[in-house]
Amino acid sequence: MPLFTEQLFADHLTLPYPEAAVVGDAYYAAPVPDLPLRLRIDFAPTIRAGRYDGLRLQVVHLEQGGIDTAVLSFADYGAFEARDRRCDRKPGQDGYGTFTDWNHSERPPWAGIGVTRLRAAIDQYVRLWIPGAPPVRTGPHPVTAPVPQARTSPSRTR
Repeated sequence: MPLFTEQLFADHLTLPYPEAAVVGDAYYAAPVPDLPLRLRIDFAPTIRAGRYDGLRLQVVHLEQGGIDTAVLSFADYGAFEARDRRCDRKPGQDGYGTFTDWNHSERPPWAGIGVTRLRAAIDQYVRLWIPGAPPVRTGPHPVTAPVPQARTSPSRTR
């Protein structure tokens, strides 16, 4: 079953790195093209096959290999908080803060994920390890500004 990895990174996380690509089920980026450091993000598997409970971030040096790895737990960052509340799942219950790829549907198995807090954590991690990386937008998508309307009443002058 596809994990719709490209859709998650392009449409939901919207990371600002110009040199980036999704290969298989992993996202690779060069946050600062002149540095030999790369970022790799994939889904963090659980002990159960086909179940994921977070994002695994890795900083990789082109010559020295892996430098650091961190896992951002979906539960810790409230990624499925709304879904779990709606399904009355509580911490410690089966499926809390995770998703599975067991169902074969056209919808991503992570549909409904909340990414705001994950984005902020990714930004903190990348900026710690890769100096000069562009900041990740951590708020909601910007709303377009309203178009100014022409005044229909005469203005007052003094």
